[in-house]
Amino acid sequence: MSKVSSQKTLAIIPARYASSRFPGKPLVEIAGKSMIQHVWERAMQTHSIDEVLVATDDQRILSCVEKFGGKAVLTSPYHKTGTDRIVEALSGRSCDWVLNIQGDEPLVLPSDLERLIWKAHKTEGTKGATLIYKITDEAMFHDPNVVKVTLNQKSQALYFSRSLIPFPRSIQKNNYSIWRHLGVYLFKREFLLQFHQWPQSPLEQTEQLEQLRILENGETLLCVEAENEGVGVDVPQDVMYAEKMLKRQNI
Repeated sequence: MSKVSSQKTLAIIPARYASSRFPGKPLVEIAGKSMIQHVWERAMQTHSIDEVLVATDDQRILSCVEKFGGKAVLTSPYHKTGTDRIVEALSGRSCDWVLNIQGDEPLVLPSDLERLIWKAHKTEGTKGATLIYKITDEAMFHDPNVVKVTLNQKSQALYFSRSLIPFPRSIQKNNYSIWRHLGVYLFKREFLLQFHQWPQSPLEQTEQLEQLRILENGETLLCVEAENEGVGVDVPQDVMYAEKMLKRQNI
């Protein structure tokens, strides 16, 4: 398989130790490996990614990554968002595109990362892109840990929310899809640095979703449908489900 283009893609995995809902979660063991190792391995298996780097605030995570043969850098413990951490890790490194893979997405498929990169390169004017998946489990509709997104006709995000969007006013009219946002972003390097300079926006602060800053500043995010649902490990209860799904994937 040939690469999507000659442009360099650097994947950075932000991994914070002090999660309020699940402290130390990058190190939690899932099917015999730390969660951060699962994410790193998926990125390494993606042909169009040139380099993979873990950006962490904690020596324990850095040591874990180095132990399994990965590359990691220590960043400030005071960053408010994963983007802040990525921008620090990006300093001094050259690339054309930056792939942000959240450290709590152990089920992301290399084929979906490849699809995201391909679609972003082939869609004219794309500065940023992200993965989505159609929700079929109604239990997720009202779960605030499951971020929903609604799209325009160009597959660009209209809005992200922890609430159900769109709201089905009439249950008879079911010609709509409810999409789940997966924690993977691809940015042109210059756009990422520009986005990082913008102050936190009101909707971002309200929903605690930093991607809303992009939309509030009049920019777009291309949404690419993933083949695999993925599991964002937000709380300890998610670990058992993630382990079950990992065994089913068997990659």
